[in-house]
Parts: sequence; structure tokens; C-alpha cells
Amino acid sequence: MGANAFDGMQRSMISMALSAVSLRDLALVQAVARQGSFNSAARAMHISPSGLSHQVQKVEQALGVPLFERGGRRVVPTASGQRLLAHIDEVLAAAGQLEQGARAGALAFGGELRLGVPSTLGPYLLPHFIEPFPQRFPGARLTISEGKPRGLLRRLHEGELDAVLAPPTTSVNGIESTALFFEPYELMLHVDHPLASRASVSMDELDPADATLMAESHGQGAADLGAEGMANPARIQDLSLESLATLVALRGGYTLVPILARERLASIPNVVLAAVEGARPGRHIALYWRSASPWQDDMQAFAALLRDLASRIPGLSA
Repeated sequence: MGANAFDGMQRSMISMALSAVSLRDLALVQAVARQGSFNSAARAMHISPSGLSHQVQKVEQALGVPLFERGGRRVVPTASGQRLLAHIDEVLAAAGQLEQGARAGALAFGGELRLGVPSTLGPYLLPHFIEPFPQRFPGARLTISEGKPRGLLRRLHEGELDAVLAPPTTSVNGIESTALFFEPYELMLHVDHPLASRASVSMDELDPADATLMAESHGQGAADLGAEGMANPARIQDLSLESLATLVALRGGYTLVPILARERLASIPNVVLAAVEGARPGRHIALYWRSASPWQDDMQAFAALLRDLASRIPGLSA
């Protein structure tokens, strides 16, 4: 028999011997090394000294080398034992990580929900569900990413996010969705606008040339408002809501802003808010996630939580 064949057989025999060694056996060896005594290790591991000695011998036989020098007042590792104990520590640490990961799998969303939210929605909706989320999904961490809906949905499709809140879009293979709520828009007018003193204004009372709309929040621009082409394309701005409000405050006219942003935007100088009379423009928000996600029930539960919250937030309709 050649040397290579013998080495292969020896490795196979060692592998078969090690298959009879449990993590508990390795933990007992680790305890002896740390305690420096079979008796102390036996007490710490809740096993008899003779039982502990037997299990340590089983590990030594499986490895083919003695791990400890016996007979002295203190049990110390052999040279081979010191080297192999480092590997045993690594195996037990890896087993602990494996167990921790398995426990996380039992948590909602596997322990973390990576949620994408449009920047025109996140700052105004998050305060409403940051507190209820851990109550509904104990142990699960919520990680938020803001951006534009199209970019967020692309990141969802590529696996960077687990779910996305966004207005309805064309269906995409491999992506599931469920409707959440409708958020109406309110008018924001410059304080010197002729209709600024009114509590409510009809859209047909306004001059389309005075409108400054935000492309992100209004999806296809003026088309979402029920008035195709009502705004000059040059005045459809890709801005945050705060920047949009500041623009109206500086150059006049009016815009439309989501109702959830009312409290924060109302404090901006030189602008006033008014309700829209008649058929109110607004945006529908849906929850998107991958069809292959193992957390289908959790996604539906999260959607139910958001619908329930929307039903209790003034102005929204679930």
C-alpha cells in the first residue's frame, strides 16, 4: 500500500472516529483546560469526574493524541493539546454562532427587516410605526433606507432590501405587493397668493402656470393630480418636501404636499396650507417584497400593522 493511500485511509479513520465526538465532548475538554482540574471541571459541567475522564479519553482516542498531562496537582495540556485546544475553541465558537443564527431564523423577518421608504414619506410616516414595530415583531430589527421609489424597487429586486413602501407601479416578475393606504395631498400656497386666506380651494380655481410640483412625490407629475399637463414641465422639481416648500416661500405660487407632512411643513415661513375641495389628489402607498422571500406571513402581518396605523392617522384611509 502506498504512502498516499495509507494517509488517505488514516484521514478517513480519523474522520470516522471524530464523528462519534459530540460538541458536548469538546466542551468538556475545554472545561478541563480552563479549570486545570478534572474535579473542578466536572462540577462546572454537572458531570461525575469518572464520566468526564471517560469523555475526554474518547476525544483523545478520536484525535490520536493525548491532550493533557495527568498525575500532577494541576492538569496541563500537552504540546499537541495546546494546539488542538485552539481548534476546539474555534469549533465551539462556530457552533455557538450557528445556534444563534438558527434562533434568529425563528424571529420575524429572520431577525431584521431592511425596509426601503421614499424620502418624501419616510420622515413623516416612520414616527407612527417605529414604536409599534418592536411590539408586533419582538426581537426583529428594523433598518431603514430612504431614496426614490424606482431606485428602492430596483434594490429590492436585487436583494439589497427586503421590502419597500412605494406608490403603485407596473408589475414586476418575482415581486409581490399589497395596497396599504391612500394619502391625500394638501395645497401649500405662498402667503401672498390671492387664495391664501381660504381654508379650502378647488383645483380649477388655480392657475396651472403658478404650480411647482415635485416629480418624486407625484409619480408621473401632474398626471397623478387628475389634471394632465397642468404644470409647466420646468416647474416639476426633483426636490425634498422641505426644499419644495422653501421654493414656494421664495418665489410664490403653490404646490401640493402629502398630508402626513403637514405638521413639519406648516412651520415654514411665508406659506400656508389649505385643503383641496372636491376630488382630492393624492398618492396610494403599497408594500412590495420578493415572491421568493421566506417571510411571506411576516410581510402580510407588517402590511396589516401599517393599514391599522393608517386607519388611526387623521387624513389617511386604509
